[in-house]
Amino acid sequence: MMKVLLADDHKIVRDGLRTLLAHNADVQVVGEAENGRTTVQLAQKLTPDIIIMDVAMPDLNGIEATRQILVELPGVKVIAVSMHSDRRFVSEMLKAGASAYLSKDYAFDELEVAIRAVTAGKIYLSPDISGVVVENYVRQTPKTESSAFSLLSDREREVLQLLAEGKTAKEIAEHIHVSIKTVETHRMNIMTKLDIHRLAELTKYAIREGLTPL
Repeated sequence: MMKVLLADDHKIVRDGLRTLLAHNADVQVVGEAENGRTTVQLAQKLTPDIIIMDVAMPDLNGIEATRQILVELPGVKVIAVSMHSDRRFVSEMLKAGASAYLSKDYAFDELEVAIRAVTAGKIYLSPDISGVVVENYVRQTPKTESSAFSLLSDREREVLQLLAEGKTAKEIAEHIHVSIKTVETHRMNIMTKLDIHRLAELTKYAIREGLTPL
């Protein structure tokens, strides 16, 4: 029996995926999560074989959640599902270790095929996503491209997402188990690296870079 964890901040999407997978006798949905941080916690607790992961989730986005999970559970297969087909999102999700990337427009049609592919050790991409990956390869994007993923550390991106979602320094400190001073240091480093010094502009940047959903 293959254990599957569903991670999406929209219950209607999770319900749809659960209904779809219920037709497969070899698949058991063992848990659901509505944000990235809960997904990490449930993955550690439930050790699923596959995680169907929304890329844009609150609290901790799917890219960071995938990276954290695969550090501890490298055998887990992550199938990314997203409305974003921007090459940065696709590229960073695959770099984080995802084994498949599905466009939400086709996810329900392709999910079972993707599951078979990743369990066989293959990579699966939706047709429109394949084009993005090929284009990115042809362009040979330099590693120095200015994006949140090249400019900021993992922890700085995590703090930036929480700041953009309206959490105070104290709330962030409690949330990620560090001191308020450490959070303030991260915030200053973020502002310096990005040359952005207003919270409203940081929030716009985080949304534009796909660190947090609208």
